[in-house]
Amino acid sequence: MTPASPAAAVPASAPDARFDPARAWFAAQGHLPFPFQEATWAAFAAGRSGLVHAPTGTGKTLAVAIPPMVLAPPGTAALAPPLALLWITPLRALAADTGHALAAAAAALQPHWRVDVRTGDTSSTARARQDRRLPTALVTTPESLTLLLARADWRERFAHLAAAVVDEWHELLSTKRGVQVELALARLRSLHPALPTWGLSATLANLDAALACLAGPRRAATAAIIRGEDRKKIVIDTLRPASIERFPWAGHIGLRLLPEVVRAIDRARTTLVFTNVRSQTEIWYQAILEARPDWAGTIALHHGSLEREARDWVEDGLRHARLRAVVCTSSLDLGVDYAPVEQVLQIGSPKGVGRLLQRAGRSGHRPGATSRITIVPTQALELVEAAAARDAAARRLLEPRQPRVAPLDVLIQHLVTCALGGGFRAEDLLAELRGTTAYATLAESDWRFALDFVVHGGATLNAYPEYRRVVIGDDGIARVPDAQIARRHRMGIGTIVSEPSMTVALQNGRRLGHVEEDFIARLAPGDAFVFAGRTVELVRVHELTAWVRPATKPSALVPRWTGGQMALSSELADATRHLVAEARRGVFASPELQLLRPLLELQARWSQLPEEDEWLIESIATRDGHGLFFYPFAGRLAHLGLATLFAWRLARAAPRTFSLTANDYGFGLLSPTPVPLARGELGRLLAAPDVERDLLAGLNAAELGRRQFRETARIAGLVFQGYPGQPNPARQVQASSALLYQVFADYDPENRLLAQTVREVLDHRLEAPRLALTLARLRGSRAALTRPPRPTPFAFPLLVELFRERFSNESLEARVARMVSELEAAAAT
Repeated sequence: MTPASPAAAVPASAPDARFDPARAWFAAQGHLPFPFQEATWAAFAAGRSGLVHAPTGTGKTLAVAIPPMVLAPPGTAALAPPLALLWITPLRALAADTGHALAAAAAALQPHWRVDVRTGDTSSTARARQDRRLPTALVTTPESLTLLLARADWRERFAHLAAAVVDEWHELLSTKRGVQVELALARLRSLHPALPTWGLSATLANLDAALACLAGPRRAATAAIIRGEDRKKIVIDTLRPASIERFPWAGHIGLRLLPEVVRAIDRARTTLVFTNVRSQTEIWYQAILEARPDWAGTIALHHGSLEREARDWVEDGLRHARLRAVVCTSSLDLGVDYAPVEQVLQIGSPKGVGRLLQRAGRSGHRPGATSRITIVPTQALELVEAAAARDAAARRLLEPRQPRVAPLDVLIQHLVTCALGGGFRAEDLLAELRGTTAYATLAESDWRFALDFVVHGGATLNAYPEYRRVVIGDDGIARVPDAQIARRHRMGIGTIVSEPSMTVALQNGRRLGHVEEDFIARLAPGDAFVFAGRTVELVRVHELTAWVRPATKPSALVPRWTGGQMALSSELADATRHLVAEARRGVFASPELQLLRPLLELQARWSQLPEEDEWLIESIATRDGHGLFFYPFAGRLAHLGLATLFAWRLARAAPRTFSLTANDYGFGLLSPTPVPLARGELGRLLAAPDVERDLLAGLNAAELGRRQFRETARIAGLVFQGYPGQPNPARQVQASSALLYQVFADYDPENRLLAQTVREVLDHRLEAPRLALTLARLRGSRAALTRPPRPTPFAFPLLVELFRERFSNESLEARVARMVSELEAAAAT
């Protein structure tokens, strides 16, 4: 075990005899504790906090679950001990599975402990039981924990807490949910200053930063980073088609590999088939079932929009090896322990090394077992990504997760939560906030803004009582004065903001799940669509429920959920650029590159393959106009930002109209007239000054800001989405947030929530930090400008993305087929 920093060192010492019962339990199952587990036990016993970083399936859960059980005083049969262990998890599916694991450990080590789960799926009966008395070990989500902290009696309920654990910390770290966890842990440390706090992860690069966020900057120096021994064997391969077209486009392989996927499923006892988006899950489930109707009842699908009962049935079927295959999204991504799973199939590129390893770990999820994942490409160039991902995984080139810094909407929500949770004194809460990494450098002016916003409604909303949510009493304690405000706040706790959705239910009342309201709004009664693994027909829409019946006619219509596309990570993009440069030198070392060789050699013949210190630009005249195609290999979001920036700067020099297109490898600007691109012009395009100003000028910044502000307004409690069973219509919620955005823009332009919204548009919708790094790399690289006579294999998928907006699916496929035929004929000469 190699510590990541001086603070991580755990001194060697004689085994602590207090852990002998745990060692005996391991031995009874034929195991010995791993060294990293013993090291974690020793660090915990010494009162330290820490972060355990070990491969999936090697026993991280038991490394941190056992110490609070072993070190706690023995309970009695009369009454389970009060809450001692708090376990925070990002996923409901993971919560249920973790609850089973903790209950098994408690049965052996602390039989009088009671273990329970509290999430959005928890029944009202279980909630009522927990409201009377919390269990000894509670597995919960960030949102459910915050709701508990909003109770006036939270200090009494957490009075005996001995440890807090955050599972899959990498999944939360770079999100506002991560900030929410930081704030919750700071609340708990105000009650227990020495509270041992531990995090678990398998796929983090920036361990020191992750530890500081978890333990707090003041305690990070004494906390431990404990690495598990990386002996886990992971097999990564690719399901390769017999041949590859030299002119690829996104999705062109589509379901062509379905027979190979079916054969792979048939060879294994249990398989997880991961997709990157929910719509793909529905498509692949239907396709597999049509190919093997005899598998009905033994294959299933799982994603977050399905009803809880359906998800529970699938998870139980996996756990007890009743299912041959499950087609799923990230809803089964994390540390869920389904030992029967023998292999994982990944549909499409995983887009990140960490995600690839995380999903691989769903198979062979036990110490000593081999994890196996097979990538199923959906377009030819994903073969390069697959080879690059395998190489990067072998070198453990994991992606860092960058923590959020001082989001004011989360702070505003937290102030109201603390006011509900027994109240707070401003000076005490500010000190508590500055004990977190997220708010360690919180400016005094930002603090005053947030406090004024919840007390008075800020500069523009102070005339409206519903925005004056906190009152500071004569005793100096801030409290929520109104029961209705309290109810509305509890309903809005959390930082997950999704598009408005509607329930989908059969006419007999059985609920299937939820789809976005915008999708249902485009349907008419009688229209059929695929959902929850079946084809249904819309009957009517009533009270935010889409009533459906089984459809007799087939349908290719599949719901689309917002936020689906993933961008290539920086680490995977760099590995992909390296393999392209290798191909330029005639090195095709992997089976994937060998299969792709005809495409890459044609790209080199018609244009060029760039070296790693080079970036390729193609100027191509097409029947639709004149295109400039740039290939930085920096990921789709950064390319969208670069396309916007370049188009704005080119149009500013001479008035032009551009159509923009982007994918993970490059971006294109298509203009009706030729665009000369001299060397000096490239320098102006890459210039560092005013990048963000030019980006916002090139975008419809007001509209993007208005959309992003919906999230800010919801988290900050400015709009109310309604009570259970009585949600406000989506249009009303959207109109309310849009109106508030306009009021702030017109009458309070210095409002800090507006500034945060602009920052989030740049950083998270356009990846401005990554864009800046890409610009710096391009300025230091050679530009290779070529003028191919026709679209190249690299340019072709970018052109197809433009055509998607102009043609129906049928027209698009006909147009693409004609272009491919013409280009293949040219390539043969």
